[in-house]
Amino acid sequence: MNYSYVSHLYCPKCSQTYSTKEEHHLCPCGSPLLVAYDLDRLSRNFTAEDLVKRSPDLWRYHELLPVQQKENVISLGEGMTPLLSMNTLGQDMKIPNLLMKDEGIIPTGAFKARGASVGVSKAKELGIKEIAMPTNGNAGAAWSLYAARAKLNSTIVMPVDAPRITRNECALAGAHLFLVNGLISDAGKIIAQAVQEKGLYDVSTLKEPYRIEGKKTMGLEIAEQLDWQLPDVILYPTGGGVGLIGIYKALRELIELGWISSDQKLPRLVAVQSEGCAPIVEAWKQGLNESSFWENSETIAFGINVPKAIGDFLVLNALYETDGCAIAVDDASLLKEQERIAQLEGTFVCPEGAASFLAARRLKEENWIKEDEQVVVLNTGAGIKYPDTVDCEVPILEPGDSL
Repeated sequence: MNYSYVSHLYCPKCSQTYSTKEEHHLCPCGSPLLVAYDLDRLSRNFTAEDLVKRSPDLWRYHELLPVQQKENVISLGEGMTPLLSMNTLGQDMKIPNLLMKDEGIIPTGAFKARGASVGVSKAKELGIKEIAMPTNGNAGAAWSLYAARAKLNSTIVMPVDAPRITRNECALAGAHLFLVNGLISDAGKIIAQAVQEKGLYDVSTLKEPYRIEGKKTMGLEIAEQLDWQLPDVILYPTGGGVGLIGIYKALRELIELGWISSDQKLPRLVAVQSEGCAPIVEAWKQGLNESSFWENSETIAFGINVPKAIGDFLVLNALYETDGCAIAVDDASLLKEQERIAQLEGTFVCPEGAASFLAARRLKEENWIKEDEQVVVLNTGAGIKYPDTVDCEVPILEPGDSL
């Protein structure tokens, strides 16, 4: 039995195909490339029951991942994060069946470890020596740490305002780290030039095909954890949107494998953005297939501060195909929601996760989410990675003082 049933790469725009045994980035037409698998053959050799005795990490799905030799897998135990019932918060929102997929407990403290594990593993398999990427923080931290484990070099450029702890992670991992006095789009231009001049392997969002394969395991896990019965709604904080694209891809692959009945309605996918940076929301409202660059973007939820996503057309397609939607929330309200979640559920979610919970609240108020529906919210990282987002004053006592 094959370790992987990967077949080829393909362009979702022009349908051109490519080999997974060679280095590829964007299609010449400008589109990201996606990974295809021999699902017909896999369906004859692999069943959901085969997963039962496997290790509780994302590599339990290795047949549906692109790494062909097990010895090339670079892992820190990422994946199989809990799907938690949020009973008290759900009652507060009038969504009794509210669940949280908590990516905050994953290695490096954010869901970015999924894409890093699969992406770095495939880079190793391809014989890559140095990766390069722009980042808003958590992706750079994850990729530089996984690169270190794989004995690859890394070059990382992040905005000067990115969370300091992610900067420290990159530096400690030995990355060639640079800060730019601008946005992730400015960092991206610097990386693009370095890739051209120095021949580095570009792992910018969707400029290599394998990060999305790591992210899609969130969708595989949600389906498995719910015993292959899909929820009604999945909300996802959307910057580059790779996770949302990946979740949609995972669900389509599970249907083709026959693990999910084709009669099951796919979850309505929701792209959550900030009012300070909402290009996907504006495009969705207008029924467009691509977004426009968002000028002067700014939000405290730094991970979704992406003015223009290269895979925006794939995000929007996933929303349209699932009868989903896109919604923007304001920073002040998401910080209040973050506090409410901690007090009601004892969970310190990241700002992006808080934005998604707030979006669920707003959509329930608008009756877009119904009270009897099962709703899954992605918390994409640990709140402790964003210490500067919480501002609280604490009384200071002197020795011997009473309370």
